[in-house]
Parts: sequence; structure tokens; C-alpha cells
Amino acid sequence: MGKPPPYQPKDVMLNSNQAPTTLRPPPQRRHVPRYQDHSGKSSGSFCLKCVCCCFFFWLILIILLAGAIVALFTVFEPEIPHYKVERFDVNTFDLQQDFSLYAEFVVTVKSENPNQHIGFRYGKDSSVIVTYRDSTLCKGKVPAFLQPTSNTTMIRIVLKGKSAFGSKLQEALMQNRNTGKIPLLVEVKAPVSVVVQDFPFRQVTVFLNCSLVVNNLSPKTKAKILSSQYWYALEV
Repeated sequence: MGKPPPYQPKDVMLNSNQAPTTLRPPPQRRHVPRYQDHSGKSSGSFCLKCVCCCFFFWLILIILLAGAIVALFTVFEPEIPHYKVERFDVNTFDLQQDFSLYAEFVVTVKSENPNQHIGFRYGKDSSVIVTYRDSTLCKGKVPAFLQPTSNTTMIRIVLKGKSAFGSKLQEALMQNRNTGKIPLLVEVKAPVSVVVQDFPFRQVTVFLNCSLVVNNLSPKTKAKILSSQYWYALEV
């Protein structure tokens, strides 16, 4: 009876010559560390921080400016000046044969500044126009001056001009003269700067329209102002 074959261990493998060789278990896999690229996330986070910083900077600046404006209004209590046409003198009103008109008026405007801490500086680039039924009669300028605080100033404006004055306008003017009510429109455009303690602020443009009704336009006379209406506008 033959001998049984020798016991083969589990971790032994026979080669081609039937000689046992030891089978080694495979080496364990090494975990190679992986490094993630955070460059995109870092740049995006940086941009977000910049946007947030700029937003908070402008927000704080707006709050400070609003607080300064509120404090200015609280302390100085600014008021708009009051204007009124006091006199309307007719030096010349000459209707010529070629249907043209040469007119010269002197308009006196009363300007009241009720502010105790704020003055107004009137610039040079102003204009004053007197019209009748959308037809320009004459033009002039507001003289440049500084109106101090709590002050009333009488502004004398000389207006001169020659314009076309056709038969229809002459007929309408004759009818108005007969009724003793001649409608005129005085349009004023003036650059004005607010002055606080001798410091001028940004210049703005003031528009003033005054609708007048006078009794006559006879030369060398003072026209009586029967009624007046005023409209104000401001352009920053």
C-alpha cells in the first residue's frame, strides 16, 4: 500500500519540477495622498470679500453723508429765498413801421434771505427775458452779487431788445391796452451758490418764472402791477 502524498500547506505552490515554493501574500496597497487644488475657491472668496468691503464702505459713507445733511438742516434750518417783482418801469416801447419793436424795461426784484446762517452768491452767467404772447420783447442779466444772511436786497435789472412784432401781436396788444390788462412773462435763470460761514458750496441753477399783469406799457411811465404769480425750479 503506497504512502499518501505529503501534505501541502495552503501558502505553498508547486513549480514545474513539483518543488514547493512559498507563496507570499501581495503587499498592501499604499494610499498616495491627493492634494486638492483650492486656487479657484481662494480667488472667488477673495473677490467676495472685496465686494463686501466695498459695499460696507459705501454704505457707511452714505450714512455719514446723510447724517451730516440732517445735522446741517437741524442746525442751520435753511429756507428758500423769497422773490417779488416790486417795480416795472417802461423806458422805451417803440413800435416801428417795419413791424418791429424796440423795448427797454427796468425790472426791480425784491430778494429776501430769511436765513440766519446761510448766504447766497449769484453768478455772472444769468439771463432774464420778458415775453408777450410767446414773443420775446427784451433781454437782460441779473447782476452778480453776494447776498448776506438775514438780508433784503433790491435787484435792479435793465432789459433791452428789438424783435419782430407783427400785425396780429399789435392788434392783441391794442385790445389788452383798452382793457387795461397786459399779460407779461418774466423768465429768470441764475446760477446760485449756497454760502455757509464764507465757504461756498456747489453751484446750482435757479429758474424763476413770474407771470405779471400790468395796466400799460406807455414809455417813460411806471407800469402798475395788477397781479403776479411765481414758479420756482432748481437744477443741480
